[in-house]
Amino acid sequence: MLRRRSHFFVLIDNALSVKAEKEEEQKEEEPTASPFEEYLQTLLQLKTTSADQFDNLEKHTQWGIEFVEKYNKFVKERSEIEINYAKQIRNLSKKYQPKKNSREEEESKFSFCRAFFTTLNELNDYAGQHEVIAENLTSQIFVELTRYLQELKAERKTHFHDGRKAQQYIESSWKQLESCKRRFERDCKEADRAQQYFEKMDADINVTKADVEKARQQAQMRHQMASDSKGDYSSYLQKFNQEQNDHYHTIIPNIFQKLQDMEEKRIERIGACMKTFAEVDRQVLPIVGKCLDGMTTAAESIEPKTDSQQVVESYKSGFEPPSDVEFEDYGQAMKRTVSENSLSNAKEGKEKPAGKSKPKLWPFIKNKNKGSGPEDFSHLPPEQRRKKLQGKIDDLNKDIHKEMDQRDALTKMKDVYIKNPQMGDPTSVDPRLTEIAQNIEKLQAEVQKFEGWLAEVEERMPSKSDSHRRSGLYETQSNIAVSNNCAQDRERPLSSPDGSYTEEQNTETQVKANINPTPNPNTIPTTMPDDEEFDDDDEPLATIGTCKALYPFEGHNEGTIAVAEGELLYVIEEDKGDGWTRVRRNQDEEGYVPTSYIEVNLEPNAKGAMTYI
Repeated sequence: MLRRRSHFFVLIDNALSVKAEKEEEQKEEEPTASPFEEYLQTLLQLKTTSADQFDNLEKHTQWGIEFVEKYNKFVKERSEIEINYAKQIRNLSKKYQPKKNSREEEESKFSFCRAFFTTLNELNDYAGQHEVIAENLTSQIFVELTRYLQELKAERKTHFHDGRKAQQYIESSWKQLESCKRRFERDCKEADRAQQYFEKMDADINVTKADVEKARQQAQMRHQMASDSKGDYSSYLQKFNQEQNDHYHTIIPNIFQKLQDMEEKRIERIGACMKTFAEVDRQVLPIVGKCLDGMTTAAESIEPKTDSQQVVESYKSGFEPPSDVEFEDYGQAMKRTVSENSLSNAKEGKEKPAGKSKPKLWPFIKNKNKGSGPEDFSHLPPEQRRKKLQGKIDDLNKDIHKEMDQRDALTKMKDVYIKNPQMGDPTSVDPRLTEIAQNIEKLQAEVQKFEGWLAEVEERMPSKSDSHRRSGLYETQSNIAVSNNCAQDRERPLSSPDGSYTEEQNTETQVKANINPTPNPNTIPTTMPDDEEFDDDDEPLATIGTCKALYPFEGHNEGTIAVAEGELLYVIEEDKGDGWTRVRRNQDEEGYVPTSYIEVNLEPNAKGAMTYI
């Protein structure tokens, strides 16, 4: 009966113990404001603040990276603008560059055209400087910033990764500390309850010794667990405090310092790029200045007077002005006469007096031949013809130079083949050497032909000059041949008295374009003076001077007269610009001879008195 009762009290005690535990648990759930909990709340707030700082820094550094990307895009677009501008400038310069034709040679004679061409060349160099700007912007800024952006993003990612990792670690340590603290608190409460239960069991006389001993052992075990939990909590608390100190005083400040350094480097890099952006333009300014100076110099080199003189030289005909028109007295019952130099046509429905040549308006007559003209340029005025012939001679000499250079090169090659037969067959060069020799011979013949025509033109012009008579390269070796050729060609005057400058120009004068390099001394002009000019029934012309034959002239054609070298004759009609002079041997023999074959001395009172040699 006693045991049963004892067992009943044990059950009651157990029930009371359970009820007490529940009450204590309810008390634990109620909020308390202990100093430790206040410390925990402060720590939690500090952690929240640290996380917020990371968020702010993350947003700011991301904005900094976006700014660098925006500036890099700006530099790229500026570079593209420079490239497009340079391309447009080059196209503009190319568009107005002179074309490779004969017109370019004409334009290059004028200073204002040369200045414009120089401006175009300088403008092309100016465009090149803008290409240099684009290239430097791309290489020194865009490429460098692109690479730096990759490095910046990687560095930023590393720093924030380290920060997040440190934050996670301290939060994990905090959770472990919290767990140790709660375990220590629970073990302490369990030890207190076990101690109270033991004391209660020990004070109860109805409880057996075994139950008391069991309660005592349980209390001791709980006290031991509480002691162990206390040790663990104390140890981990020290560890957490050390880690927390390192976190807030070392790790996080270091990460923030790295982010700050990264941000300062980014800003410094942007500043350096902006400086380079200006320096790229500054570097090309000296060359741009030289281009502009070149344009200015070209503009200042324009010479209006020289250019106008070029026009005069280009279109100067070389003709002498006509003499005064004589007074024709219609009140006298005498035969009407007409001056040799009259600008009017003497034959207007009437018979022309014997010995009177057709009046000619040389400077005012337009050339009907709009084509290329004869080979000797006889369709041109004397001065223009001389320039054309001289230009043709110069071109032929250039061709001869080229052929001779090829001949010399092939000759050296042949010598090498002769000394070293394994390098090639010497005879393989002979056909080409023969061809070049033939080409040189033909070109030399052409030079002699054109030099003969040039000599005739210069002899006919009032102002004689031998400065352009010979080309220089073949002056010595071709003097004799040219002299003989000229003497023979003088049997073929450049044009008849009604030659290529009259409105009724006869196309037969172009037959002389097929002249051979070795002329026939018996060749006679194909166009002769009008038959009406040799009417022997009219009154003979008066003598206006004398002349001396420099070369023999056979005079086979009708209207001409044969003369011997050194013969003295009377001049009765001077050259009208067609290359013929009318002379008289005696009262019965008169006719035309080439002006270039005689030396003329006109009387001082004669019209247009001049001396022709």
